[in-house]
Amino acid sequence: MARGVAIAAGWAIDQIVGEPPVAVHPVAVFGRLMTAIERRTYRPTRRAGACHAALGLAIGAGTGFVMRHLIGSHAATTAAVAVSVAGRMLASEATTVLELIEDGDIGGARQRARGLVGRSTDDLDSGEVTRAVIESVAENTVDAVVAPLCWAAVAGAPGVLAHRAINTLDAMVGHRSERYERFGWTAARLDDIANYVPARVAASAVAVRVPARAVSVWRTVKRDAGVHPSPNGGVIEAAVAAALGIRLGGTNRYGDRIEERGVLGDGPLPTVADGHRAVRLTTAVGSLVAAVIAATSMIRSTRGTRR
Repeated sequence: MARGVAIAAGWAIDQIVGEPPVAVHPVAVFGRLMTAIERRTYRPTRRAGACHAALGLAIGAGTGFVMRHLIGSHAATTAAVAVSVAGRMLASEATTVLELIEDGDIGGARQRARGLVGRSTDDLDSGEVTRAVIESVAENTVDAVVAPLCWAAVAGAPGVLAHRAINTLDAMVGHRSERYERFGWTAARLDDIANYVPARVAASAVAVRVPARAVSVWRTVKRDAGVHPSPNGGVIEAAVAAALGIRLGGTNRYGDRIEERGVLGDGPLPTVADGHRAVRLTTAVGSLVAAVIAATSMIRSTRGTRR
């Protein structure tokens, strides 16, 4: 079986089955392990953070190598993709928040959105919650869908699990705070590097899925992505904004810290209907990337057989 088919199978399992229970989810287990290690090894230095990130990366890649030895390369790739991709959960959580807004339960929407976004949601109105949902769906489509698929294509189970380790460490220690300013620096930079190409693959897939706005997508990415503090988040958020004809970005609050995210796109502020469109678009992006990887792998496999 071509590796691409194994990758597509893992993506399909996620779409059909969704996430394992948190108590036994491999990513959650990894997070608990790294938290326990951090308690013993933490120092407010980049060197300590680099050692922490290197250990997490080794655990992720090493697990992939062990899986490949135990159950075979393609089965390991399918399993690794299935537990690393979170497209169904992402779409479900975003839809739940949007439906709460539609029902007039802004308090419930703010509460539920906390599991999806990093910014403070206590004072957000319905429009700002909607913007937060769309931006999170866009950025996480790279982190939790397209990037795992791409790294699986490059290096199978070790690649996808190494990426998931990096991305999880970035979420745990890569944010700006007094504790993690230096300790989390390596994890944050590794995450930027690991998602650099996948973010641009995702933006390309957005343009393909909305061909009527493809030119606008690329113009907006070129013009606006750089104002975003993330070298990858700005690319996909600008692409989604242009594809939907809306405006994203603005001022976000993270606890006591205020962050200006710039303006992405030329349209009006997003509505709840735009939020549902964003969920459908990003789901379609994941489907397209998985299909292209599978088709490319099968074509290469067929050519190799003929030779």
